[in-house]
Amino acid sequence: MAVTVHDAVAIDDAAIDAVHGILADLVGRGAALGWVEPPARGEVAELVDRVCAAARVGDGALQLAYADERLVGLGYWLRYARPTHRPHADLEKVAVAFEAQGLGIGRQLTVALVDSARAAGIEVLTLDARGDNEHALHLYRTLGFREYGRLPDFVAVGERRYDKVFYMIDFRG
Repeated sequence: MAVTVHDAVAIDDAAIDAVHGILADLVGRGAALGWVEPPARGEVAELVDRVCAAARVGDGALQLAYADERLVGLGYWLRYARPTHRPHADLEKVAVAFEAQGLGIGRQLTVALVDSARAAGIEVLTLDARGDNEHALHLYRTLGFREYGRLPDFVAVGERRYDKVFYMIDFRG
């Protein structure tokens, strides 16, 4: 399977449907993506519109991964809005379709996001992840991110509790 990663500043309804399908399926399977229940299509469309608008003015980036012509993953970062935090951004989300996991697509997306943040002049790229998401945490460490904090039992999913882990990569040298 040949996978390509592209940045986007706008996507059509079919791609929004595909993004919604990926996110809803992963959340339904218990993925740590920030939702307890699968998001509605309208919520995903609003999110994509917001990210694309930020990307158009250099305040974010959206990366889409395709296997042939099928969307199989996405990721994005957004610059912090607070004036004192403007040189910095948060890698908000990386998601790979369940059936495409284990093929290095998450790594390709994350590398593309890190590269685009660096090229946009971001000084520090941060992210947070659920503490039980060991595959993602390992990936981030191998790409140069380092842990800078942890909130024990902060994420509540029903009766279960997970740590919220904070990572960063500093491009300032």
